[in-house]
Amino acid sequence: MQKKLSVAVVMMFVCILAVGTAQARSWKISHVRPQNAAIDKDLKLFAAELAEISKGNMKAKIYASSSLGDYTVVQERVGLGAVDMACQPVAFAADKRMQIANFPFMMTTWAQAEKNFTATAPLRKTIAGLYQEQDIKLLATWPAYFGGVALNKEPENPTDPNAKKGLKIRVVPSKSFKLMADTIGFIGTPIPFSEAFTAVQTGVVDGVVGSGAEGYYASFRDVTKFYLPLNTHFEMWYLIMNAELYNGLDDSQKALVDKAAADFEQRRWERAEADQAANEQRLADYGAKIIHVSKEAVEAHATKVREQVWPIILSDVGEDWGRNVLSNIIQ
Repeated sequence: MQKKLSVAVVMMFVCILAVGTAQARSWKISHVRPQNAAIDKDLKLFAAELAEISKGNMKAKIYASSSLGDYTVVQERVGLGAVDMACQPVAFAADKRMQIANFPFMMTTWAQAEKNFTATAPLRKTIAGLYQEQDIKLLATWPAYFGGVALNKEPENPTDPNAKKGLKIRVVPSKSFKLMADTIGFIGTPIPFSEAFTAVQTGVVDGVVGSGAEGYYASFRDVTKFYLPLNTHFEMWYLIMNAELYNGLDDSQKALVDKAAADFEQRRWERAEADQAANEQRLADYGAKIIHVSKEAVEAHATKVREQVWPIILSDVGEDWGRNVLSNIIQ
């Protein structure tokens, strides 16, 4: 009788501990920008809302400035469960098909981008599926900006896509960004984001592509003397979570996470375009020269890249698969 009672007591404490663990979640969320950057503030709002609507049972700590690792490493760690959550660009190392998310000159306007990244849009579903194959749950999107080129030297014939610029620039370590940079007259050099500032500062490269005014002001303003707003790509970041962790929540807990994520996404769409203009002005105020690029020049760059770069990237991601994804882009 005493033995049975002891077992019962032990089981009771195990159950209490398990319930307590389930009700007191604390998650790590990684991102690439410094503290108080726009994404840092939005993630803090997300964490605050999640804590409030869960009555303190779901808490999150924000890790800024890639303090948990370069975003390419963090994506892998989210899939493995070593990092709970992140909001960052896609990384392509695990699956080349994820390059489809950053095809150069795929989007042309903010309105078009929003249509293609709503929860029910084909492109959004495709990207969510690619994440799922890596054991990652896509919770929300965070539209960052249309991209451009930040330089510490003035380029030659900066708005002519057929002219050699005579400058070496850091590109995201992916075929699509290197080909794009080379095609529009730069010399693309793949360098991880965490090493990019030092590469410009020490003269390894003359500038960077792969970000936009927000990113250049946040992380490169001290080495940016010229900015070319070419709309090279539409930069979307993704709020992601380890899939096993998400699936382990009960339905009511998932609903709370989903609500906080949807609010996080909606807040960003409401001000993303205005933020881009404001960040270009911040770069100018800090001393960078914003080189005017006409709509015609942007379209000339887009046409050349679509004709010369897209076929090569499509062969890299799987031509039939890639063309099917592009055919479903909402205009």
